[in-house]
Amino acid sequence: MASGFRRGKQQRAPKLEARGELQSLEREGPFKEWLGMPDLYRFQLVVEGEAYSYQTEDAELAVSVGDRVVFRYKETKAGKWVDRRSLAKAIDPSDYQ
Repeated sequence: MASGFRRGKQQRAPKLEARGELQSLEREGPFKEWLGMPDLYRFQLVVEGEAYSYQTEDAELAVSVGDRVVFRYKETKAGKWVDRRSLAKAIDPSDYQ
């Protein structure tokens, strides 16, 4: 019986997660990377004093300045990049009682 495939004995690094108030939001674009690819927009986000970059096909985001947000990201030489489709408003259960 075959079980899940393993990548050797290395453990996968856990995803980094950030949460906080969105302090600023700037949009660049649209950019066309190559023929046939949809236009891409790059957003510069500042959350709790830290700068992040986010790239998506959407011209507008579902979050705005002042919202509490949560997302996964990775650190690269070019900076901190938010994972695609991970940016969302953070829900505080105490607000709904």
